[in-house]
Amino acid sequence: MGTSLTPEFWERFAVLLVLALGVTCVLAAFFDDLVVRLQSRRAHRRPPAHQPVRHRAVREDRRTAVHS
Repeated sequence: MGTSLTPEFWERFAVLLVLALGVTCVLAAFFDDLVVRLQSRRAHRRPPAHQPVRHRAVREDRRTAVHS
């Protein structure tokens, strides 16, 4: 019951292998670009880290209240 692999099989196998590799590369490039775009959008929403945090002005003649 042994079957031999025919030249037709190898031809179809090669075509399907090349198609699968092509689809994989195209999808990987698409998702990579999508991730980069999403990260870029998030980066633009964040406030820059180099800006100092604003604090309320405290008058020098008063002490800061301490709560326990």
